[in-house]
Amino acid sequence: MELLYGPIRDYAWGSRSAIAELQGRPVPSAGPEAELWLGAHPGAPAMVDRGGNRVSLLDLLVAEPGHWLGERVVGRFGTRLPFLLKVLAADAPLSLQAHPDAEQARAGHAADAARTDGRRNYVDPFHKPELLVALSPMEALCGFRDPAVSAEALAGFGVPALAPVVDALRTGPAGLREGVRLLLTWPAAERAGLVAAVVAAPVAGPDAELARALAAAYPGDPGVLVALLLHHVRLAPGEAIWMPAGNLHAYLRGTGVEIMAASDNVLRGGLTPKHVDVDELLRVLRFEVLDDPVVTARPVAPGVVCWPVPIEDFALHRVTVGAATPSVRLPLPGPRVVLCRGGKVSVDDGAGAVILGPGQAAIGTAAAAEPLVFAGEGEAYVATCGAF
Repeated sequence: MELLYGPIRDYAWGSRSAIAELQGRPVPSAGPEAELWLGAHPGAPAMVDRGGNRVSLLDLLVAEPGHWLGERVVGRFGTRLPFLLKVLAADAPLSLQAHPDAEQARAGHAADAARTDGRRNYVDPFHKPELLVALSPMEALCGFRDPAVSAEALAGFGVPALAPVVDALRTGPAGLREGVRLLLTWPAAERAGLVAAVVAAPVAGPDAELARALAAAYPGDPGVLVALLLHHVRLAPGEAIWMPAGNLHAYLRGTGVEIMAASDNVLRGGLTPKHVDVDELLRVLRFEVLDDPVVTARPVAPGVVCWPVPIEDFALHRVTVGAATPSVRLPLPGPRVVLCRGGKVSVDDGAGAVILGPGQAAIGTAAAAEPLVFAGEGEAYVATCGAF
């Protein structure tokens, strides 16, 4: 194993305490710290030590793909690490967004190359499913709820202008597309008034509280109303949400470990000053009710749990060692990225051991084929490719 040094992304919605506290740095941080990236994404690759200097993991993968990734991964994904592990820390709502499936991403990326207007929805030809495990109590919007429930929520605000949206939703799942389309194409000159009318309605309850909170952050944004069509999820630490292709979602607040396919393809659906391509978003979204977006941990072995998802690009395990389980042997194929959540954890891949403290990470190559052996007292997350 080798120590891995991840960059921190300073997006405006980030926390000034969560990642700094995790890594044992002074709080508050100098600026917002939204995400700690642990991978080889071209936008911000992590670094490893080489001869006293830090070099990009991305450059090492390009130079020695067989050593780092192994023939199995190269044969399936090419010379790139197919997953990106993150710590995500949100103090403010992120944009509503969805991601394409693999076929949509390939076709969209090719079509964007021929565009002459300069706009790009697809910056790479890859899909971007995501799994997030809460480290703290966390709030998110994830997947469409029963449109009948959403219709009654919107009707309850008593805003006559919303009648066409309510009527569409009352037709059932088939009306979700039209409801979303109406809200996102609302005349720009009337959006602020519509959102203000909803926020000002003398209504109590979770939907009203959510609308007011989102409108305070994004006044006049129709995404405030689109959000009311989604599940408002509150995660306890250890619970997760799975976001496959076409799932409209947004993180609202809290800290979690996120693993995703390594892509930048994002189609926004509101709660953002950035461009929203409504037609493309409607084409990619899956207008179906998500019964339960929460994924619970599944025990794998003493001290080990995982969150199973149907994807080849990644898998995520959590390992806990201590008095009850002094050591754990985890036979996962490389490459393997390990993040220490708390305590002190030793991890050995057969090629060498490292000791990780909170917020520290390491990577093991595919060439080190031995099972990972964990010891010490603490908690770690392990990112690998999925089964294929």
